[in-house]
Amino acid sequence: MTALAAYRRVLAHPGAALFSATGLVARLPISMVGLGIVLLVESSTGSYGVAGAVSAAYMVANAVLAIVQGRLLDALGQGRVLATASVVFGVAMVALVTSVQAGWPLAATYVAAAFAGGSLPQIGSCVRTRWSYVLEAPADKQTAYALEAVADEAVFILGPILVTLLATTVHPVAGLAVAIVAGVTGSLAFAAQRATEPPPHRHDRSTGVRPPLPWRTIIPLAVGSAALGVLFGAAEVTTVAFAEEQGNEAYAGGLLALWALGSLVAGFVTGAVSWKRGPAVRVRWGAAAMACAMAPLFLVDSVWVMGLVLLAGGLAIAPTLVATMSLTEQVVPSSRLTEGMAIMQTGLVAGVAPGATISGFVVDHSGASAAYLVSLAAGLVAALAAQTLPRDTTPR
Repeated sequence: MTALAAYRRVLAHPGAALFSATGLVARLPISMVGLGIVLLVESSTGSYGVAGAVSAAYMVANAVLAIVQGRLLDALGQGRVLATASVVFGVAMVALVTSVQAGWPLAATYVAAAFAGGSLPQIGSCVRTRWSYVLEAPADKQTAYALEAVADEAVFILGPILVTLLATTVHPVAGLAVAIVAGVTGSLAFAAQRATEPPPHRHDRSTGVRPPLPWRTIIPLAVGSAALGVLFGAAEVTTVAFAEEQGNEAYAGGLLALWALGSLVAGFVTGAVSWKRGPAVRVRWGAAAMACAMAPLFLVDSVWVMGLVLLAGGLAIAPTLVATMSLTEQVVPSSRLTEGMAIMQTGLVAGVAPGATISGFVVDHSGASAAYLVSLAAGLVAALAAQTLPRDTTPR
């Protein structure tokens, strides 16, 4: 009951439950669009190579422009920027689907994918910034960030299942259609909630002075986030290959679901605990735990044992990510908080594709067990980056 009380307390703030719920809906494209593009383009062209390239154009544009959008969100306000971004995202996605279905030149599809990825509303960063604005107590913010970590896990569990089911059983366009509707309507509904919106922090061009970011903290956190992105991307591809090697390819989804379940459970518990140690300490311990969780995977040769190991390993994911966002909120100036959050989110997203690519190469040449070492190496990089965090982290 105590755990539930902590969540009830933060959700009881006026407007909090509504912006958290609409933020959850608006985030569905994060886990649906990349895979949906692959399924749509492959069904039309018969080429996974072309499908992967179009999806990559979407993801690269998203990674490159996410921080720019974060800066605009801080300067102009969430309502104006999110409303504009959601409309551009919707139009670009419709253009992408139309270009594939109508057989337009491939260049048009790439351009549409880039516009869609670059304009994808940065709802995850906005939700966390909004929590920082409406809550005052650090313990309540910790609970709110844990709630959003659980929401992220739900998105990444349900999104791929939903888009694949719709694309394969209804129509290749169906999965993307749901993602577009969820992203646009969810973002517009979120943007319309002005009562909980943080005020914009316009940059005074006459003085040329902007509050500096604490780079001594931001850089290790960003490197660690990117390394964890590599870890996630590599582990997902390797786990699918592992299940196939074991003759149980159908179990791949279940293995990844167990991994996400471990994170979801740990995230829920994290939000209910009153931590005596600060977020910097928890980032160091969490990153080290992530590396340790990857260490035994290349030795496992049983699907059932792998499920148990992944379930246990997932327990380190959400606490580490929650601590990362808590530390970011603690040290970044409020006028640049969305930008700081976007840096971490971009690091995670940007690391997934390289991790998947590298692990796929290792799988092809040395098998799935060896490919788990890619995740281990990424975990070690994240752990080392965390150890370089300043010991005297001072709240803004």
